[in-house]
Amino acid sequence: MTPILVVAAALVDDLAEPRRLMAARRTRPHPLAGRWELPGGKVEAGETPVDALHRELREELGIAVRLGSEVVGPVDGRWPITPRHVMRVWAAVLTEGDPQPLEGHDELRWLDHPDWHDLPWLDGDVPLVAELAARAARPGGLA
Repeated sequence: MTPILVVAAALVDDLAEPRRLMAARRTRPHPLAGRWELPGGKVEAGETPVDALHRELREELGIAVRLGSEVVGPVDGRWPITPRHVMRVWAAVLTEGDPQPLEGHDELRWLDHPDWHDLPWLDGDVPLVAELAARAARPGGLA
């Protein structure tokens, strides 16, 4: 079975020296409600992953972003997040809008580095957040 591709943004305050990361608290489905994730969503038929990411951020948070580098995952460049889903992730900075939890989330929170782990993240996001925190501590950050 081909895994379902999901895209997400590691929305930070600065790509070169990230000090803050945005987390979004899910409202559904019920088993995941109340857990935290990076904003994003599924790639629809006919969409490129980058187009899907921009669409999802507009729909979920009402924002536009500038993408930085992709945060390449450990399995074919992707992050396994469930047995059926894999995720591609890009660092991003806000360029337009004030992030609001418009769809699928009930709260957004900016986390200060190095405390990016201090929330109950979705299981699939835990290793990704650890990698983001490690990269943020190095010269060049997520640029």
